[in-house]
This record gives sequence, C-alpha cells and structure tokens, in this order.
Amino acid sequence: MNDDPVLLRASTPDDQPDLLRIWRRAVEATHDFLTRADVDEIEAEVRKHALPGLTITVAQWPEGAPVGWVGVDGTRVEALFVDPAAHRQGVGTALLTSVTGPMSEVALDVNEQNPSARRFYERHGFVQIGRSEHDAQGRPYPLLHMRRP
Repeated sequence: MNDDPVLLRASTPDDQPDLLRIWRRAVEATHDFLTRADVDEIEAEVRKHALPGLTITVAQWPEGAPVGWVGVDGTRVEALFVDPAAHRQGVGTALLTSVTGPMSEVALDVNEQNPSARRFYERHGFVQIGRSEHDAQGRPYPLLHMRRP
C-alpha cells in the first residue's frame, strides 16, 4: 500500500497514453463481462470522444506516473478509472470527492455487472434511481443510473 498522499491535477493532452493505459487495465480487471472485441471498440470510443469531451482530473503519487482519472460533464461523472495496482488506496475516493464536492447533486451510470463499482458509489452516498437494459451504444450491458442528492 502506498502511504503517500495522492496528488490531483487537471489533465493535459500529454496524459492521453497514460489515461488509456489506466482505462484498459482497470476495465480488464473489473469488467470480465466484456469481450475482447468490446474492450477494443470501447477503447476507441474513449480515445475519440471521452478523453477530448470531458473535464478530466488525474491522480498520481508524488513523483510518479498517473494512477487514476475521473471525467465529468457538468454534474455527471462520466468516467472514473483507477489502475488495479492502486485499488483500495484512496485514489478513487480522492478523485470522486475532488470533482463532486462542490456539486449539490451528482449523477452517474455504472455497469450492473460491476458490483465493486456499485458498492464504491453506494459508500459515497449514491443511490440507484433507474436501470437500462443496454449501455449508451446499445450493447447488452445493463446500466444502473445513480444519483447522490
């Protein structure tokens, strides 16, 4: 476990390779319901749309490479990924708290088949307010719609 405090900063264009690496490692560790083709397809979407379209905060250990990131659009958390090597070390909490602290209401979606993510958000006060049978691209991966009042 890393005892250093995590540092948070705004993302720069130079971070893209690290953010994609973190995304891929996190998805491969937690989204075992996705096929390899799905992961490749979604990675292209993340590269093309999510990274340039979101306000991204990066987490890193002092004097280290990025270990996590969160992307928001208004009052929606659209992405939060932490490298598996940094799981359970406060990185996700630091990222979520930093971007949602000033918001009076926050919304997000989480894959139903990712129970650890659902529990993480529930620990942070999010409650399920709805469910969709498919993800935003129509793939058969149910989403839980969550909100923190």
